[in-house]
Amino acid sequence: MTLGFTKLCGHCFEPVWANDNNRYAVETYNANFGGHCVGGDIIDILDDDGIEIPQADVCIGGPPCQGFSLLNKKRDGDPRKQLWRPFMNVVNRSGACIFVMENVPQLLRTFEHGEIVEAAQQMGFTTVDAVLCAADYGVPQTRKRAFILGCNFKDPASVFPPKRTHFPPKMKLSHAFSEEMDNYVSNPGVWRTVRDAISDLDEPDGTEVRNVASPYDLHFGRTPTELSKKRYSAIPREGMNRFDLQRRAPKLMPPCWIRKTKGGTDLFGRLWWDRPAFTIRTEFYKPEKGRYLHPVQHRPITHREAARFQSFPDDFRFTGTKIEIARQIGNAVPPLLAARVADAVFSLWLARPT
Repeated sequence: MTLGFTKLCGHCFEPVWANDNNRYAVETYNANFGGHCVGGDIIDILDDDGIEIPQADVCIGGPPCQGFSLLNKKRDGDPRKQLWRPFMNVVNRSGACIFVMENVPQLLRTFEHGEIVEAAQQMGFTTVDAVLCAADYGVPQTRKRAFILGCNFKDPASVFPPKRTHFPPKMKLSHAFSEEMDNYVSNPGVWRTVRDAISDLDEPDGTEVRNVASPYDLHFGRTPTELSKKRYSAIPREGMNRFDLQRRAPKLMPPCWIRKTKGGTDLFGRLWWDRPAFTIRTEFYKPEKGRYLHPVQHRPITHREAARFQSFPDDFRFTGTKIEIARQIGNAVPPLLAARVADAVFSLWLARPT
């Protein structure tokens, strides 16, 4: 989010304070944006009289989304669903006139969403929300995220959601003169693809983060078992998945996949060269978790490839172990998507009372 609001949006946002409960994420933030990110539980921080929340015009953040995620089988009663409350506390204590809250799309269908809107209204904010697809904003990935934008001096619906900058290739030229194109900038591009993002990279080397120049510092592989190698080779064409594996090499199928006859069409799936990547999660290096196999090479995608699918520039500095870096990549808001949200916020900020 901060990368999108600072270095990628072309406007004059300056970060002054940040918080994360993961110390590796804190170190990565401070390595890129300065030493003002405070580590620790936000509830404890807000209870500490010795910590001052600095004044700011805009407050952005993504309270943990696991409480709302469809992957969370125990999401009813999950305490993480209430972490929007300390976020709004920071909005209040910072004196921000605009806030942006990001989360999974499922948030907008919950009781908590209504609570957030009501709490914002009581604080004097008008809100607008939308689910945005990252591919519509130049990110080579079809990740969808929910955003709630609040403003206490103007209706934010006047600038949000931001106009799309890219369109799916299946959109016909006749749509150029339709009302649908009102949602796009004047000269949109076509969705960016896997090929656009990673085709220039050589094959990965090693299995650990390397002390070499970017992009190859994070372009390393794994040590797959012989069984995994056979499975990769059994589904050589882009777009194939676990159902193709079962059809072509049933003896290589794990019993749990055989029992799961429906759903999970992206498990053990290969990416397509000429489509965006699918949602990058924190364990993208495990092909059994999603569509994370390289389009033609017999391997899962690398950390560098995942970072590029998220739209991180190669010069962004990640810190921590390879597992922690993967967690940071998978949990991130795609920076280019955040930058387009920042454009909308900047337009709103320009309309503030003097």
